Amino acid sequence: MRLLLSSWYLKPDDRPAVLPPPTGTGRAGIVLNALDQYGHSRDRDLPREVHTWETFGYTCEELDLRDYFSAPEDLRNRVADFDLVWALGGNAFVLARAMTRSRFADAVKEQLNRPEFVYGGYSAGACVAGPDLRGIDLIDDPAVRPDGYPSGIEPDCLGLVPFRVVPHWRSDHPDATGADRAAGHLTEAGLQHRCLRDGQTISVQEVSDLAA
Repeated sequence: MRLLLSSWYLKPDDRPAVLPPPTGTGRAGIVLNALDQYGHSRDRDLPREVHTWETFGYTCEELDLRDYFSAPEDLRNRVADFDLVWALGGNAFVLARAMTRSRFADAVKEQLNRPEFVYGGYSAGACVAGPDLRGIDLIDDPAVRPDGYPSGIEPDCLGLVPFRVVPHWRSDHPDATGADRAAGHLTEAGLQHRCLRDGQTISVQEVSDLAA
């Protein structure tokens, strides 16, 4: 299993050199749950992401984690059908709660021994790969709960990397000021983190040792 974590969305004419060619099923699942409180953004962003990933050689479909809130055991088989799961930005706490409720972490970690499988995402989708969302509350509102999200769901992260990702750092982005505050907070607290400017990515070629 590999990781591809980005500060901002990828563009069709700028395929990351570290991204392997599709093998296996050649299918990609696009996760938009970080945008569940923004219906118009979902409608706008899904076609953009499908176009990008189809340009990269994948066959795409939406993977809506809300479909598995009541049947998380079914998500494992669904994720196993993909070579790539790509999670968009939005609110990292909403995305993390959707992942908790659907037990997405269990489904992804079952793919650790598949070298062709990639988990990736930008902004919120990158943040949730770390151990927790400490500092991200200075960027995103942790109290947002879209319709259909039960109360009491913890925003647990995937724990695929030992560091926190701070996106939009020193970038021309509305969240750049919050990112600077988050980076300062994490530095003062002595917590491991990586800051990404828009256009930068982190690639991890082998995740099994980190997530064991």
